[in-house]
Amino acid sequence: MISRDKVLANLSKYRSKDVMVGVLASHSALDVCDGAVDEGFRTLAVCQEGRDRTYSHYFRAYRDQSGRPRRGVVDEVILLKKFKEATSPEVQARLVSRNALFVPNRSFTSYCGMDAVENEFAVPLVGSRNMLRSEDRGGPRDYYWLLEQAGLPFPRKVRRPEDIDRLTIVKLHHKVKKLERGFFTASSFEEYRRKSDKLVADGVIDEGCLAEARMEEYVIGPVFNLDFFYSPLEERASRIELIGIDWRFETSLDGHVRLPAEQQLALIDKQRVPEYTVCGHNSATLRESLLENAFELAERYVRASQEHYAPGIIGPFCLQTCVDKDLNFYIYDVAPRIGGGTNVHMSVGHAYGNALWRRPTSTGRRLAMEIRRAVDEERLEEIVT
Repeated sequence: MISRDKVLANLSKYRSKDVMVGVLASHSALDVCDGAVDEGFRTLAVCQEGRDRTYSHYFRAYRDQSGRPRRGVVDEVILLKKFKEATSPEVQARLVSRNALFVPNRSFTSYCGMDAVENEFAVPLVGSRNMLRSEDRGGPRDYYWLLEQAGLPFPRKVRRPEDIDRLTIVKLHHKVKKLERGFFTASSFEEYRRKSDKLVADGVIDEGCLAEARMEEYVIGPVFNLDFFYSPLEERASRIELIGIDWRFETSLDGHVRLPAEQQLALIDKQRVPEYTVCGHNSATLRESLLENAFELAERYVRASQEHYAPGIIGPFCLQTCVDKDLNFYIYDVAPRIGGGTNVHMSVGHAYGNALWRRPTSTGRRLAMEIRRAVDEERLEEIVT
């Protein structure tokens, strides 16, 4: 892990009144930029050629002579051949020269590589640099390990394909779409063998990834991605906040479930096994009797993060959960950074964040509010790693 002294040395060069919010232009970047603009910051998006026009053209910011935003959310763009160049010394120097506080998202760690983010990127990150690797399933201290330390509920692990005796989800990467999912379900070893053979033959998954796949009991129930925020700066109220809840649209799974059973059975062989590629999100709320249970999940996760990944979680994090027929939560994934679905409440906020802060509050805006407070109170060191 890069030394904290090196990161703070760069932070010491920043002019606090000119701080910008920087982000890799993918995933949740629009929410981050929108929230930053709401709180009076200028924004910088690191873009990849061929994937930049959303940020460099369609959502480019235009301000009046006094600097007030009139349209858009992206003030400046750094255009790269490939995202992985974002951790190069040249790009880092540009970010530091622009006083950029960088917000990590999943695209940042996926495209640039966890090693580079941990060991080479000396730009101050708003969030928990040392926790980002826990998101990679299968590591020695991944999020399943942390959930276990916290005593939090997660789906029962199935150790061998031969042990499958009920509906089980097999989690692995897509062979071709490297950052997407090659998930499938099976209720028996025979079904597992049949489906996996078919997916390998179709080029969706490969045998190597299949051997390393995480298999767990499929929890039958709705999905709620709980978008929380932890503030190390808060001294009076709760440091844990529920900003919003989202759920996913997945292709081609959602297309399958929209078909009547007769049409599902009539699908040709190539169409029959759905894929689980996330292509969008929607907003949700919980019945109020479940909210305290949701907060308890967050409390235990934060305590475990502080014990095993000191100083622990900083800023936004997402607990991705299923709720079973008895209203029990199961955490099936954890994002120790801004979640992928927060764009659903950018600009308008979410019921919970708005109720808490008495104004439209998305995760992106809540991030910017924390940065603003840190600047005003001269406490930036407490929110960056």
